[in-house]
Amino acid sequence: MEAERLRMIIEGALLAAGRPLDLAQLDALFDPLEQPGHDAIRTALDAIAAASAEHAWELRQTASGYRLQVRAELAPWIGRLWEEKPRRYSRSFLETLVLIAYRQPVTRGDIEAVRGVAVSSDTIKALQEREWIRVVGHRDVPGRPALYATTRQFLDYFNLESLEQLPPLSELKDFELLEPQLELAAAAALEPAAADPGAAEAPSADSFAADEMSAHATAPTP
Repeated sequence: MEAERLRMIIEGALLAAGRPLDLAQLDALFDPLEQPGHDAIRTALDAIAAASAEHAWELRQTASGYRLQVRAELAPWIGRLWEEKPRRYSRSFLETLVLIAYRQPVTRGDIEAVRGVAVSSDTIKALQEREWIRVVGHRDVPGRPALYATTRQFLDYFNLESLEQLPPLSELKDFELLEPQLELAAAAALEPAAADPGAAEAPSADSFAADEMSAHATAPTP
């Protein structure tokens, strides 16, 4: 198959999918005898990435594969296409998620020991419903408390291939300065505006993650 034809097929699949696709999924688009192989697909992806330099969209690789998305820096304008206001997250929600992300696996007791206050069951439930955290085991102590860790969906949401791409925890010095650009991510998720235990209506409420993480926030496919 010609390289340009392959590039167009891969690009079309990524546009239509609306979610990350890995190399195996892209290879499976073709009949068994016509599959281009991973090396050819990587070459096509490189061509797509290079071509996106002059467009409003970009090719990003996440833990689940590759996807095309609107550039995060366009969020202030593109986000206005959706009437729903972006969610704002409470300090408790933010601190809980950050502690799980950086110190996983952790128990609620571990989080409470660091924060000095109890962790709301609603906060844990909200993070699980978003599929950002999951139970990965139980600590072998009385009561066998659940151990929480982040998920592949968490990595995908913030355009991360692995946890190693998180900014150093030492850089997240002040939660009051956490001002990410998540408007496009919320729109991409196509989530309803139902009440969220982690949401806060007050204008001063923190949104999720730090400036360093905001560059990783996802955007809807063009």
